[in-house]
Amino acid sequence: MSLKLRLIIMNFLQFFVWSSWLITIGAYWFQTLPNLYPVLDPITKVSVWTGSAFGALFSTMGIASLFMPALLGIIADKWVNAEKLYGIAHILGAVVLFSLPLIQDPVTLFWVMLLNMCFYMPTISLSIAIAYSALKKAGKDVVIDYPPIRVWGTIGFIAALWTVSLLHYETSANQFYIASGAALLLGLYAFTLPKCPPLLNRAKATSTLEALGLSAFSLFKEKKMAIFFMFALLLGAALQLTNAYGDTFLHDFASVDKYKDLIAVKYPAIIMSISQISETLFILAIPFFLKRFGIKKVMLFSMFAWVLRFGLFAYGNPGDGLWMIILSCIVYGMAFDFFNISGSLFVETQSDSSIRASAQGLFMMMTNGFGAILGSAVSGYVIEEFFTNPDRSKDWTGIWLSFAGYSLVVALLFMVLFKHKHRPKEIRESALMESLV
Repeated sequence: MSLKLRLIIMNFLQFFVWSSWLITIGAYWFQTLPNLYPVLDPITKVSVWTGSAFGALFSTMGIASLFMPALLGIIADKWVNAEKLYGIAHILGAVVLFSLPLIQDPVTLFWVMLLNMCFYMPTISLSIAIAYSALKKAGKDVVIDYPPIRVWGTIGFIAALWTVSLLHYETSANQFYIASGAALLLGLYAFTLPKCPPLLNRAKATSTLEALGLSAFSLFKEKKMAIFFMFALLLGAALQLTNAYGDTFLHDFASVDKYKDLIAVKYPAIIMSISQISETLFILAIPFFLKRFGIKKVMLFSMFAWVLRFGLFAYGNPGDGLWMIILSCIVYGMAFDFFNISGSLFVETQSDSSIRASAQGLFMMMTNGFGAILGSAVSGYVIEEFFTNPDRSKDWTGIWLSFAGYSLVVALLFMVLFKHKHRPKEIRESALMESLV
């Protein structure tokens, strides 16, 4: 089996596991759990399955990302082969996912989901480190050769969405069983991946940071990188907003007679998968855009795409406004890829190969850690306080417009504060030099 195919399978399953429940758990929470377990809060006398409680549940990926990607990245850089650590994490995650349908209250569900996220979130950065390491050893240019491999992760994401939706599992606990099975398969497959041994222990530690395996945090000493990571946090918040509420937004139209029988309402996950289809095209365009425009402009494209993404959702509907929802999903491809994939490539070219895994873990900590917590916690509170009607329905236009306003402010601040002079050959030459190490 060729190296490319081996890495393609890894990326496909990596995001199949996540997508099996990530987009549809909101529908499971709001549409199914209140009916299965209709528990009322003893003080407020309303259902315990509230928007703020869901915000807390979705923040688990952020909490786990605060320390787990960096921690496992340090372990992979210093002591254990990354591919072995990757496999163990997925196998443990499979066990936890299998237990999720057994839970009957939001508090327990929060803690079990947090445990699942502690196993899953580090695997994203570990998969990147494994792929970069294998490609460099094979003499490949990661900027050119990685995006066509990574695009299969997006295809895996789409495949899981379609599987869950066509099987009518969007509001069912069966989505977690599908995720569990895929995680177990990937965990076992991981042990066949190219070896990615530790590199940091080859040289004697010369500082406390190196001795503790925290060398990646030295990237914060450089002003440009510190600012980059701060905006990675703010953009990470935007990503969690669309993941948490996109599918639920479409499901809510089922309560409106003129929309309830439309395809977009019956199969919202399939409509949302247009976002991932768009991703496949924008991933392949990343090398061109990075070399032509540089990381600052590419990140700005991403930020303004988020503004458009949320703005179109604000005025879209499954009927005559379906084109807005579809266009929003297309725009998502640029919003996500030009931030996430380009960001990881930028971090790779700005950090030493000996801290490859922990540097990616640090990027993950800022985006899916602090960013996810910010997005989930604040949005849950804001929606509950300002955009939830007395009958518990949601003011989706106000919700999406507030998200769009947030993204616009972030874009304008980034334009002013992030200073980076683009050199057209910089990224490729840096990657090629790393491949010779």
